[in-house]
Amino acid sequence: MRGHPLHATRVLAVGALLGTITWGLGHLGGAGAGFFFALMIILPWWCLQAYEASLPTPPGQVEALKTAWRRAHDVRYLGGLFLFTAFTDLYIILANPEYSLTLFCSKPEGLPGLLAKAQSPTLHLAIGYGFLKLRPWALLVYMAYAAFGLCNAMANFACFGYGRIRTVFFLSLVAFTIYVFWRRSCFRLVTAR
Repeated sequence: MRGHPLHATRVLAVGALLGTITWGLGHLGGAGAGFFFALMIILPWWCLQAYEASLPTPPGQVEALKTAWRRAHDVRYLGGLFLFTAFTDLYIILANPEYSLTLFCSKPEGLPGLLAKAQSPTLHLAIGYGFLKLRPWALLVYMAYAAFGLCNAMANFACFGYGRIRTVFFLSLVAFTIYVFWRRSCFRLVTAR
């Protein structure tokens, strides 16, 4: 803010607008809609502001975005989301031992059910770490996991029909997978150095 009052005013105005949109989405679509918007739009926007502030001379939002893009910080952000999801999944599993994951229209019990539940936080942790470090193997693991997730979601749609959570999961998985595939060259940055 110091020495950049116009920029600070713009950042605060955009932040207020995004906060208002989140509040509105929370009222219209429930708390989940507001939380989803915050994770997908507000948190990355805030991270970009923090990143720009960390640069020696704030270059402006467009230049900060270009720099973050070149350095694949967007992919690293997705890695952070995967780590967050891994711990969220683990909490859900530990807090609700009776919870069973639906896999291809069935809910395995016993050891197969435990292994089915354990794969989610385990793979999210691996993918998150790999995305943060831009490891090429993380792209392969993600694509295989996404293919499994898409097939599982389609099977569950066929068996159970429409479900709000199922639909949001499916649409966000498709969008994330397209984005990750589009940014796949980022995973070669580490080996190119």
